[in-house]
Amino acid sequence: MLHTLRTIVRGGIRRIAGWLDRLTHHRLTPNMVTIAGTLLHIVIALLIAFHMYLAAAIMLAVVGLFDTLDGELARLQQRTNPQGMLLDASTDRFKETLLYTGAAYSLALGSQPYWAVLATAACGASICVSYVKAKGEAAIASSGRHIPHAELNRLFADGLATFEIRMVLLIAGLLLNLVPLALAIIAALAGYTALQRLVRISRKLRHDQA
Repeated sequence: MLHTLRTIVRGGIRRIAGWLDRLTHHRLTPNMVTIAGTLLHIVIALLIAFHMYLAAAIMLAVVGLFDTLDGELARLQQRTNPQGMLLDASTDRFKETLLYTGAAYSLALGSQPYWAVLATAACGASICVSYVKAKGEAAIASSGRHIPHAELNRLFADGLATFEIRMVLLIAGLLLNLVPLALAIIAALAGYTALQRLVRISRKLRHDQA
């Protein structure tokens, strides 16, 4: 079901990318879209920090739908390259850090400030998911195997709590005013996902060395 929904959304974003490319006469670059999305997350983080959860959830959902716009635009303009992938992956981590920082600030000012530790746990576990993937990709590349970068980027991108799932959980927590619960679930699932990827990457490396 999630795969079907993702396919439908990507199809719509692909059409929007084509429309924007024509409208701007090919001047809009994927990196511009990536940076703009990151800057918008500063606004979302501030909305969360000052307890404007509904506005933050709506804005995060809208911006999240366009998270694949830079990739679709890059493919349309034939500008896919490692530098763009690096920027996209790095800014995703910046976005999460901003959001969890906003959540920590909001909770720290609430009636139960100790819940702010859940934002730290969610942020740390989420970063671990990406870190394990990045180190796995580096280990595979250093082993001498020649794998295209796009294929390498997808090789260990699965798991229970991917970036999209974490954002859906956060949006749900904001909408239902259950941010501490959402953060606890994100922390637990992201930690499990990091372990999932670590085990899979370790097995892949052992298989390649055999």
